[in-house]
Amino acid sequence: MIASMLYQGLTELCKEDGRPVIAYDTDPVNATLKGFEEFNVHGVEIMKGADIDPRKFDDLLESLVTSPESGHIIVDNGASSFVALGSYLQDNEVIPILTDRGHTVLFHSVVTGGQALGDTISGLEDLTRGFPDAPIAVWLNPYFGEIASPDGRPFEQFGVYTEYERQIVAVLRLPDENKATYGRDIEDLFAKKWSFLKGAKAAGKIAEQQRLMRYWKKILALVNNPSIME
Repeated sequence: MIASMLYQGLTELCKEDGRPVIAYDTDPVNATLKGFEEFNVHGVEIMKGADIDPRKFDDLLESLVTSPESGHIIVDNGASSFVALGSYLQDNEVIPILTDRGHTVLFHSVVTGGQALGDTISGLEDLTRGFPDAPIAVWLNPYFGEIASPDGRPFEQFGVYTEYERQIVAVLRLPDENKATYGRDIEDLFAKKWSFLKGAKAAGKIAEQQRLMRYWKKILALVNNPSIME
């Protein structure tokens, strides 16, 4: 979900200056981003069993290295291959290869409220420790529950944030809207794999159209963050 929001936001914000936005979906189990027919997304099967296929990743890396420095490239990866991909990136020093050629690498990590809070915090910790020199944008998704410690402390007072604040260059909070209205609208939108603009245009009711457009404007404001747009 976050990758599709990021793609839509970057595409809209980069229209004026003509900067390209290209996306690669490497999720071997749930290629959600590739499912959006409106988007310019390339599906890349980088896995061979439980391991990274070096030849396939070499092709992807070549595409990344030769991409325009002025553009934005999104590489979406799922939880099922996150560990394998992280190890491959480290072992083959992929991040230095990209930065040495003038590219800026920004990781995006999602922290979800509710039952997944602990697991997503652990995933963020793994990312910070595995790539200590890489900047990270953290997306907070409160849809399934409040993002707070048992004693009520907000994310900015979590240990992972205070310890790795230097790396976390942006904290992006998804709007915490009414689940019966906005929540249902957004669920339907992503189930159909439609963009916000397509969903608003196809909405059968004015209220639904207005909710989607209001939410879309808030997503645009989040993506229009200096750490993402630079």
